Amino acid sequence: GFLRQVSMKIALWIGTTLVVAVAMEFWAQFLHGAVWHGILWKVHRSHHRPRKTWWEANDALSALHAPIAIAFILYGCRGPEGVARELLFGVGLGMTLFGIAYFVVHDGLVHGRLPVQGLLRFAYFAKVRDHHLLHHRKGHRAPYGFFRLNEHA
Repeated sequence: GFLRQVSMKIALWIGTTLVVAVAMEFWAQFLHGAVWHGILWKVHRSHHRPRKTWWEANDALSALHAPIAIAFILYGCRGPEGVARELLFGVGLGMTLFGIAYFVVHDGLVHGRLPVQGLLRFAYFAKVRDHHLLHHRKGHRAPYGFFRLNEHA
């Protein structure tokens, strides 16, 4: 009945959200290494220079996925009933979950743009910070990933 349908939708949303949030790390790693440090280096290099203001040109690159995630979430709310609607809702949530986590940990913790230094109480976040700062110290070479610490450094 109704409860079973709702439970199935919620399970689909949660599963899709988690899979997409994890997959976004691989996508971000690819974009960072192949695109940001490639054809879009003129924009991304602002991230590798001392910041003169709170904003940097590189922030535009981080915002590219937000409209896509918003569109998927809205389709999930307003689209015609069906599996595609439920999956796209989960995809949008997963992209958003990754984006928030990335913003808080990368911009906030690693680069000090948010007051979240308390996260350093957890060894994992200290390792994420150190891993990313290694990228900044290595002449902008790998590691290009962020949350996965086993990427070749």
